Amino acid sequence: MQAVGRTDQGMAREINQDHIFTSTMPVGPLPDLFLVADGMGGHQAGDYASRFLVQNLVRIMRGFTSGTPVIKCLREGIQIANKLLYEKANCTAALNGMGTTLVAAVVKDRALYVANVGDSRLYVIGSKIRQITRDHSYVEEMVALGRMRRDSKEYKQNKNIITRALGTAERVYADFFEVELKEGEQFLLCSDGLTNMVEDRIIQKIVKNAPSPDAAVQILIDRANGNGGLDNISAVLVNPTGRGVKPC
Repeated sequence: MQAVGRTDQGMAREINQDHIFTSTMPVGPLPDLFLVADGMGGHQAGDYASRFLVQNLVRIMRGFTSGTPVIKCLREGIQIANKLLYEKANCTAALNGMGTTLVAAVVKDRALYVANVGDSRLYVIGSKIRQITRDHSYVEEMVALGRMRRDSKEYKQNKNIITRALGTAERVYADFFEVELKEGEQFLLCSDGLTNMVEDRIIQKIVKNAPSPDAAVQILIDRANGNGGLDNISAVLVNPTGRGVKPC
């Protein structure tokens, strides 16, 4: 397995509020673990939220007993980490109102297990590109109701409004997915700083044509920055059948 993770401040933000984690080695009962979190809140609160969430989620995963099913680890771990973040936000004035998105992935026996809250995404990329996660955002809810078109001006103007985040309530509702990976497929976890700047078809083309996952991740970030870099940019690209690892 080969995994490459990188996060970048972008061209417009004063601070990077994204946080990532990559491990091709076991994390507690999980055979591997990949995370991308995109914080929100005041100048420091968003950075704190994403870092706090990732660090505590990894610690919680390491505490589960051997043999705990992947989805159980993800479901319970996300709830525990969310409660810790919520309590921290409510007892510290400077952090009040903070929150973060999360997309998490684990590969076990050729199956890809995914969890997400917010609008950070996971794609499976092979001969085609498939978005596995569903954005928890105002515009996607309007699209689902038939009240908005994805290519409309209104959609583009409101893409940053999310309807779910960790740390904003005592309980959080994550979505979970299980995907069978086919030979040659890779998967990409990323924040909206990438997907708002680079179209899906271009993401797929870069990943397929780059000489290595490391090069692909750097090209993706460079392309997002070249298109304006209006937000922090994070990408974790995993090749389940590749060799070696470049950690975050």
